[in-house]
Amino acid sequence: MRACSKGQPAGAQVTAALDLIERRDIVRRIWHGDHTVWKSNPEGIVDKLGWLNLPSQLAGSFLDLETFATEVSEARYKHIVLLGMGGSTLGADALCSILAPDTSHPELIILDSVVPSSVASVAKAIDPARTIFLVSSKSGTTRETNTLYRYFRRLVDQSGGSGRNFVAITDAGTPLEVLAAEEDFLRTFLNPSNVGGRYSVLSYFGLVVAALLDIDLCSLLLSAEEMIARCSPDVPLAENPSVSLGTDLAGFAMGGHDKLTILTSPKLTSFARWTEQLIAESTGKDGMGILPVVGEPILDSSAYGDDRVFVYLRLAEDDNSVLDKAMAHLQDVGHPVINIDLQNQEDLAGEFYRWELATAIAGSILGLNPFDQPNVELAKRATDQILSEHNNDELIELSSTGSVDNLLNVVEPNQYFAIMAYVQPDLRFEQFVADLRRRVMQRHKVATTFGYGPRYLHSTGQLHKGGPPTGLFLQVVMSHHDEIEIPDSSYTFGKLVNAQAEGDFRALKSMGRQIVRVRLEELIAQ
Repeated sequence: MRACSKGQPAGAQVTAALDLIERRDIVRRIWHGDHTVWKSNPEGIVDKLGWLNLPSQLAGSFLDLETFATEVSEARYKHIVLLGMGGSTLGADALCSILAPDTSHPELIILDSVVPSSVASVAKAIDPARTIFLVSSKSGTTRETNTLYRYFRRLVDQSGGSGRNFVAITDAGTPLEVLAAEEDFLRTFLNPSNVGGRYSVLSYFGLVVAALLDIDLCSLLLSAEEMIARCSPDVPLAENPSVSLGTDLAGFAMGGHDKLTILTSPKLTSFARWTEQLIAESTGKDGMGILPVVGEPILDSSAYGDDRVFVYLRLAEDDNSVLDKAMAHLQDVGHPVINIDLQNQEDLAGEFYRWELATAIAGSILGLNPFDQPNVELAKRATDQILSEHNNDELIELSSTGSVDNLLNVVEPNQYFAIMAYVQPDLRFEQFVADLRRRVMQRHKVATTFGYGPRYLHSTGQLHKGGPPTGLFLQVVMSHHDEIEIPDSSYTFGKLVNAQAEGDFRALKSMGRQIVRVRLEELIAQ
């Protein structure tokens, strides 16, 4: 079930978006792989549409995945450590945190950070010889994933393990596939190459982890196939769930409501983090974009500007009392609200699919290619340059360039305030961030976002640089007292993460963005 309140002029824009979908026969053309739905140039589009029929493509692999999971279970590993970034981890995290049963499977740890203290905490928590490591990278060249592999491979070798403690998940023909063969990995799962990272949750990038955690793959397939049938071109547009959501996303954005504030039932929190990458990387380009707002404190309606649209993803079997009241209030005072109801957790795979197709539809309406990320390389190139500038033992020191007040003194309506923290994930720090976001919302009525670095570079980083120039960016850095060597590398994890922070700082500055860097201890004291 879905219901939506629409004000003016946004309501008119949503109606116009739906008319465009019908007039251009967008849904049928998408299903036929017509790249002109998005751009006249097929490059980077026609080879990225494999997600449309992905569930049926991989259905034949379920028995193999289940057999593999049984073998791992019988080997009595204590932990599964997933090494990856962005699309290699966010979908898997959502699947497993929501659907994994409470059984005797090994504990899953997701490591998508190169902050030294984060790496050290995982190393301390596991017995490397009794851990299975999933090395997950579509390109097989992801810097963070490769450095983490080299570090943990040394620990495994030192503890009496071998390459058989490692599993590769990647595309065919990548350097990771070659590495896995050379270093005798236990298994290599080759993903369809026509599936982009943020559209890969129902591929091996999600399914391998799901199988290891005893998630019912057949139920996932049924959920996805049910949604696919509901979204087919033969279904009337008014009854198509992805068309409804896609036209709302694009229409509201064109009507000035481009801050997509995603609220979920408590059990679906990780799903919101997955949608954040999907929406940000797919739409944040060419100076346009829909900003996904995830994890914001829920406040009175007076704390929100007129650029908001709210999505409430409600799981019927969850405790929704607080959110139900908050969303009813927002809707009563005139904020646009999209309500999506899930009857049970087993609907999750279908929900992934609804959002993937809806995002592709929204991209068509907005005239964007939802499958590329043209601005992501800016920060990567800047990081490479910084590392080359410090190619000896010289430390990369990062000092504060201003304060929070420096940013907030220039804030204007309909901007957004982004906190990008190159620190170890920590509950106390996250509470501080929540308080800061609350103060900013109450005082300035602007949307706020928060992400840990460098993981946000693989999520919202594209939108920060390629989307609307409306962001105010606060970068938080810290000292790394316990440096960790990266085997066969000229730099440490601390040096790498500082280079990434400085690289993104320079990239944002080069795009004319307003950014201030603050050291953690100074931020807490402000």
